[in-house]
Amino acid sequence: MSGVIYETSSPLVFILFTVIFGGLAAYRSGQAAAWAWRPVWWPLIYALAISGAVRFLHFALFQETLLSIHYFCVDFATLVIFAVLGWRIARVRQMTRQYRWLYENNGTFAWRTRETQE
Repeated sequence: MSGVIYETSSPLVFILFTVIFGGLAAYRSGQAAAWAWRPVWWPLIYALAISGAVRFLHFALFQETLLSIHYFCVDFATLVIFAVLGWRIARVRQMTRQYRWLYENNGTFAWRTRETQE
């Protein structure tokens, strides 16, 4: 399994740097894109930049391969999940708080039109 997802012999490096540090940065950048009313593809751009930074940290701190398409894509795919998740949760929060007369929560990832009472 070591080599398919992460390059080092310890999965802790991948979990710490890509999932926790990179994931938190991607999640917050997704939220920032939603708060600025940007479309869903903006977090993808942010995740691309964060993937480069995470790949560089792997290279600088643990002597992993810097210019590896495979590991860059693994980092990018992981960070896209966090970025889009942050964007979607923030967008639901925006829609249900700013337009509370129109929409109500329908779970964590969705909203629905509020029923009018006549």
